[in-house]
Amino acid sequence: MARWGLVVTSDRVKENPDQDETTPMLRRLLEEHGHELVYAAIAGNDPVEILYHVAAALHRGAEVVLVTGGTGPNPHDISADLVSRICDRILPGVGEEFRRRSLEQGVANAVLSRALACSFRDRLLAVSPGNPGAARLMAELLLGVVDHALHQLRGHRHEHHKHHGHGAGGHGEHRQ
Repeated sequence: MARWGLVVTSDRVKENPDQDETTPMLRRLLEEHGHELVYAAIAGNDPVEILYHVAAALHRGAEVVLVTGGTGPNPHDISADLVSRICDRILPGVGEEFRRRSLEQGVANAVLSRALACSFRDRLLAVSPGNPGAARLMAELLLGVVDHALHQLRGHRHEHHKHHGHGAGGHGEHRQ
């Protein structure tokens, strides 16, 4: 079980919080997987406000912080830029897999997305497009790797996993 933070970035949703579909969706999804949403906030497209809420989520104990919105090429889309500036390491496979899955679902504009994930100390930060479907896709992708990612970010050694049906003789043991 991981503790999560959510920062919804949208001037429109900040003006009309009842239009926030992402927070209740993420809360339900995380509860279904035994995770907890410990911080949720709505920020406008203001760099200080976004960074404040990311920091507040981390301060509240979030191990994973998902920022939604601000991944497109529009000059107002600043979340991906802000989060990438505070990252220790970008984890490019997450953004790549997000775009691949989005394209698979018929979202042609996914190639323009700057969705990303990265480490900040021993925490995981991610930025997804703002629509609830994209936020759900990113959360589902992260749920598949979050335990291993946090384990690694805390400096633990890789565990040996057996992958069946791969490699010589079908044994497929993966060694680090």
